[in-house]
Amino acid sequence: MTEPLPPDAPLPTSPGSAPADGAGLTHGVEVIRATLRTLPDSPGVYRMLNRHGDALYVGKAKSLKKRVVAYTRVEALPLRLQRMVRETVSMEVVNTHTEAEALLLESNLIKKLKPRYNILLRDDKSFPYVLITGDHAFPQIIKYRGNRDAKGEYFGPFASAHAVTETLTILQKAFLLRTCTDSVFATRTRACLLHQIKRCCAPCVEKVSAEEYAALVKQARAFLTGHSQEIQQDLIARMEAHAEALEFEEAAQLRDRLRAIARIQAHQDISLGDLGDADVMAVHQAGGQTCIQVFFFRMGQNYGNRAYFPVHAHDVPAGEVLEAFVGQFYAARRPPGRILLSEALPNHDLVRDALKLRAEHAVDLLVPKRGDKVKAVDHALTNAREALGRRLAETSAQKALLDGMVEVFALPRSPQRVEVYDNAHIQGAHAVGGMIVAGPDGFNKAAYRTFNIRDTDLTPGDDFGMMREVLTRRFSRALKEDPDHDRGQWPDVVLIDGGKGQLSVAEAVFAALGIPLSGEGSVALISIAKGPDRNAGREVYHQPGRAPFTLPHTHPVHYFLQRLRDEAHRHANGTHRSKRSRALGVSRLDALPGIGPRRKKALLHHFGSAKGVEDAGLTDLQAVDGISAALAKKIYDHFHPGG
Repeated sequence: MTEPLPPDAPLPTSPGSAPADGAGLTHGVEVIRATLRTLPDSPGVYRMLNRHGDALYVGKAKSLKKRVVAYTRVEALPLRLQRMVRETVSMEVVNTHTEAEALLLESNLIKKLKPRYNILLRDDKSFPYVLITGDHAFPQIIKYRGNRDAKGEYFGPFASAHAVTETLTILQKAFLLRTCTDSVFATRTRACLLHQIKRCCAPCVEKVSAEEYAALVKQARAFLTGHSQEIQQDLIARMEAHAEALEFEEAAQLRDRLRAIARIQAHQDISLGDLGDADVMAVHQAGGQTCIQVFFFRMGQNYGNRAYFPVHAHDVPAGEVLEAFVGQFYAARRPPGRILLSEALPNHDLVRDALKLRAEHAVDLLVPKRGDKVKAVDHALTNAREALGRRLAETSAQKALLDGMVEVFALPRSPQRVEVYDNAHIQGAHAVGGMIVAGPDGFNKAAYRTFNIRDTDLTPGDDFGMMREVLTRRFSRALKEDPDHDRGQWPDVVLIDGGKGQLSVAEAVFAALGIPLSGEGSVALISIAKGPDRNAGREVYHQPGRAPFTLPHTHPVHYFLQRLRDEAHRHANGTHRSKRSRALGVSRLDALPGIGPRRKKALLHHFGSAKGVEDAGLTDLQAVDGISAALAKKIYDHFHPGG
């Protein structure tokens, strides 16, 4: 058992962690005891909060009073929970009718609040589906992601967008359904390229009748619901009939469709024909980390897999991690009727009841012992083991590179958070600043930020002014929201894409904000500039109080910083391109009062451009079909407010 600490003894902290706050264990225990006086002996969820109001921990209990009282016995708590109690300055409690409801609420709150002492599922991406639309006489088959509010039938989820795209490509070949939008469909006058390459039956130009197209939709629906054998047998019979009638072109088309279906089935490295809809989850632990591999089976077909790496303390058992993962994974997703697990859950019945409430149907949680189900779990477990091995190797390499920065840049400690900044614009237009974040686990994309440049007084293309605005906004907010550097918002290193000028701007911003560059609470500043002739590989590094220097192009830290710089460049440019693309779709005519799509089209056809409309006189505007004298006056006054 861990040796308990005296009530107000300083607690040890792990490298890179924030020091414990609060007035000591005694104060934390007093807060919990005060809450206990009003706690009922009934189910619910409790939150422990620090002095900033941030959730430290979210827990559920069948009896709130019996569960929370355990935190007052600090001598029985591990160091991690003693630190949590010490940081606790208040508690919030929500009562529920049942323990299953408490579990659902706990999972939702953990996903929303991300308390540092809970097991956390950081990856919260939605899964894509295949959608056969239901609001058109000739339905589309498309990839769909997001809230399932579009009319139609959904098939999935698929593990990745790539899996959906590949499946859609083959489904197009097999069933020839359209993928174009309704507006494109309505304006087609001749068949498109997809029809020419035999991926669409061209219902837009009546190459097939509504009845024939409906039959293709029915076949696609049957295939996606697990009736591939019936579809294949039907196509084979029809192909043979056409061949016997010497209709070889029709037989060849059916042959190609059969090949496409066979190709889909060939990608199913493991399938469970009698399983129906199921998720398979396998957990593997090594080196204090956990990987949970999830496989999606729908109608017995494998729709892909994804690896997850929950964040937790090093000594949490696999079953406990898996249980927390299951709760958070299905907090925003409807679970299937069956979930196969590699490990028994500590609260199996409770989790099952909670998932039943979430799904509104029975959910079986199984740890299979024999048959094809065991093969599916073993397959997932192998993938989990291999994925965690790769992750540990990458983490080890990343940590070695961060340790290497200590030597190269004379840092006081190995950085746990590196922020990299870059700007993007075209002659000052659509200017944005980008920030990316990296640490021991690689790029932290959830922490990436973009900054739309707001200063209208900046000279177009003023990179120094843009960098000044970005850094000022970023660190003014950090000073306001995390003045004590204990909420994980402060970097150890700021890396700027630029030379001595950009570094001087950063130094000036930090000096104005009172942020030290050395000592307690300091942030290390580094800039990386392209070499002569902007030659990547000969970059020059700048640091405050140090002469510019280079690193050998084979130096691992040099290559690492190039990767960071290039990722920041990609992030900033991507945001800039998106902003520019949105602007291209906006016309100055959109703001005109009383001008709808038809009149705007008439104006553009008459004058050739929005600039032509802006420069037109009253008489010219009145000459446009559908533009009255009063409306022409409104348009003219809009562009010439001074007369």
